[in-house]
Amino acid sequence: MADPGPWVTASDVAEYAFCPRAHWYRTHPPPEGTTRAAAERAAAGVRYHDRVLGAERRRAEHRGAYWAALAVGMALMAGGALWVLRP
Repeated sequence: MADPGPWVTASDVAEYAFCPRAHWYRTHPPPEGTTRAAAERAAAGVRYHDRVLGAERRRAEHRGAYWAALAVGMALMAGGALWVLRP
């Protein structure tokens, strides 16, 4: 990534908001370079974050279906109550 100079980018803010530790490690690389173990840990962290974000993304995609199911359930309960309380 090119040095943005004194500017803070939106991706910097998003990365920091999601994982301040990852942001710090990205902006403060070790002077001797990345070791193989560190690269493997970083890859494991990326896989973990992808898994967590994937679960949140799936929940967001199905949120409308959850609300629809709730609405249908409430309508059935109201209909059942009206049927039981009919004169």
